[in-house]
Amino acid sequence: MKASRIAAAAAAAGTAVLALSAPAFAHVSVQPEGPAAKGGYAVVDFKVPNERDNASTTKVEVNLPAEHPIASVMPQPVPGWKAEVTKSKLAKPLTMHGEKIDEAVSKVTWTADGKGIEPGYFQKFPLSLGALPENTDELVFKAVQTYSDKEVVRWIEVPQEGKDEPENPAPVLELSAATDDHHGTASAENTAEKTGKTAAAGDSGSDSDTTARVLGVVGIVIGVAGVAYGVLAGRRRTAA
Repeated sequence: MKASRIAAAAAAAGTAVLALSAPAFAHVSVQPEGPAAKGGYAVVDFKVPNERDNASTTKVEVNLPAEHPIASVMPQPVPGWKAEVTKSKLAKPLTMHGEKIDEAVSKVTWTADGKGIEPGYFQKFPLSLGALPENTDELVFKAVQTYSDKEVVRWIEVPQEGKDEPENPAPVLELSAATDDHHGTASAENTAEKTGKTAAAGDSGSDSDTTARVLGVVGIVIGVAGVAYGVLAGRRRTAA
């Protein structure tokens, strides 16, 4: 009886260890390669893991938020994948660099030319985005992942603050505070300001150098005059 209790306890403990050590399921996510500031431009990576042991990921679709359209969307070439950009008409045109834009990218689809993302691997799909909206703190990109066995996983559930993460969460990009140098304007102004200060310092230094040179010349003249006076006085005393 005692031995059976020990065996049962050991089995329960083993089950608990397995439950605690079981890895959490990965999901499609998005991360910026650098700052993703409101009103600026950013390159973001969509990380797509393969969660199946017997199938490869052959297609990835990323839907851009219609409520926050982005005028410029460009995919970076990914070896072994073909990218297709889909545009849609905007209900409210955007203004970019003084021009009105009545359509924007609504979806980017990557289709594998070969094996795709095999079991045990992941793939990053970079996108250049801009200008990022200034009236929100985050962007939600609903994604769809298709496997070689025709299974489709929809990562479209929007995470809610204060609640547990949904089973199939959509990728969410957090935006940082807006900066003054969306296109390098502030940097250029700072550079010009620094250059102006340097030039002013240079002018001040030049004036100081000129003054020092004048005083040096005057000192030399006075010194020569003093020597000449001393020589002349000595000759007079010798003659006397």
